[in-house]
Amino acid sequence: MSTPQQQTRPVVVIGAGPIGLAAAAHLIERGLDPLVLEAGPAAGAAIREWGHVRLFSPWEYDTDAAARRLLEPTGWTAPPAGELPTGAELVDAYLAPLAATEQLAPRIRTNTRVIAVARRGVDKTRTIDRDTHPLFVRVAGADGRVEDIEAAAVIDASGTWGRANPLGESGLLAPGEVEAAPYIAGALPDVPGRDRDRFAGRHTLVVGMGHSAANTLLSLVELADAEPGTRITWVVRGASVARLYGGGDADGLPARGALGSRVKQAVEAGAITLVRNFTITGFAPAEQGVTVAGTTPDGWREITVDTVVAATGFRPDPDMLREVRVELDPGTEAPVKLAPMIDPNFHSCGTVPPHGERELAHPETDFYIVGMKSYGRAPTFLMATGYEQVRSIAAALAGDREAADTVHLELPETGVCSTNLPGEDEAGGGCGSTCAPEPVVEEASCCGTPAAEPEPVAASCCGTPAPEPVTIGAGVGFATGRVHGYSGDAERADA
Repeated sequence: MSTPQQQTRPVVVIGAGPIGLAAAAHLIERGLDPLVLEAGPAAGAAIREWGHVRLFSPWEYDTDAAARRLLEPTGWTAPPAGELPTGAELVDAYLAPLAATEQLAPRIRTNTRVIAVARRGVDKTRTIDRDTHPLFVRVAGADGRVEDIEAAAVIDASGTWGRANPLGESGLLAPGEVEAAPYIAGALPDVPGRDRDRFAGRHTLVVGMGHSAANTLLSLVELADAEPGTRITWVVRGASVARLYGGGDADGLPARGALGSRVKQAVEAGAITLVRNFTITGFAPAEQGVTVAGTTPDGWREITVDTVVAATGFRPDPDMLREVRVELDPGTEAPVKLAPMIDPNFHSCGTVPPHGERELAHPETDFYIVGMKSYGRAPTFLMATGYEQVRSIAAALAGDREAADTVHLELPETGVCSTNLPGEDEAGGGCGSTCAPEPVVEEASCCGTPAAEPEPVAASCCGTPAPEPVTIGAGVGFATGRVHGYSGDAERADA
């Protein structure tokens, strides 16, 4: 970032979501020139798709400091710190005004899809003098025109929304899954609103064991009370659902405990038919709807339904990064230095230390993956963590090594926690999530969107709330929920 030639090129930020816009705000404060590329028609386009979902984290943790400093001179007033926004409110009250500021508006290009990131004149195999060749981003506009944009640095904040995990076994699409797409809904359908007709009086199969699955299940239960003939089947791959049921009244997060307890009560009352140890092996057309086939300990089973809700989380899209040198953990698909902190095999959310540019750097100089995508397939992303990621990276790109390495978070001692459940008022509490989803589910504070089971969900991302905020320095984590992750399932197989 120090040569005159580099200074004439922008820092390209991929994605105009919360983390991408925060990155741009920090770059501007550092005297650098960002260019934000957004595939959708406006900033926050992905969040609009789950706008009906209420985040787990309150406004206090949903906005970035540098972004607020851009907004405040415009007369913008921060929403009440303790309130929980929906995705739509996050866009309307924060992201849209931020994108419209005089500093950011001319630096955002919408309807611009990134095809690839590469080095000018060299492919991935070339090492000699590699860093003397500029990075560039190849994009396609709404009219299909392809353009290459040279960059001083590239920050990939494109997230994971829209790239759902397959429903089949072993991380693969099940036979017939592609053909069954018309009968498969995304992880966060608007059951009582926009998508009501799709579910009312019909049979729905919910697949997944994260909190987005739980929220959908409870919304369907409410719909069934109002719409006769509405049936709900819930299938999970494992023998235990204790990870979702949680600790009930003993849970340090009352709302998280309530969420799991209400799902458990609905199952015990017969409102939800739970099928454990169900591994989906195929989809086939039915006279009405689709037939989902799978194996169980009792043998082959088929379930015919009208709609399948795929609440199995999300995964990052590596295709556009094939020609840059990224170093990802083979399991989580997160940067190798970050992966041990977030590995879902050992943490349901675990302890996530603050981390910055050093943990997010790749062998490709001046290239970074941030936000939800930086967590790969792990479901534990916190929006506030993403804001700290980009603050540190902006400092490093500006040459302020000390600021880049001084990473910290100011959060309640055990995390950000709050969300309303279906049928409850907004004061209900869950767990910080600001993502995108599995956005409340898995996005935002933990949001998110996504991962295998569990998905990117927010509620499991917090521990017992504490009244006094603390500053968390590098290397010091904060409790974010049940430990042991997948490895703990064996201990609770009878739950």
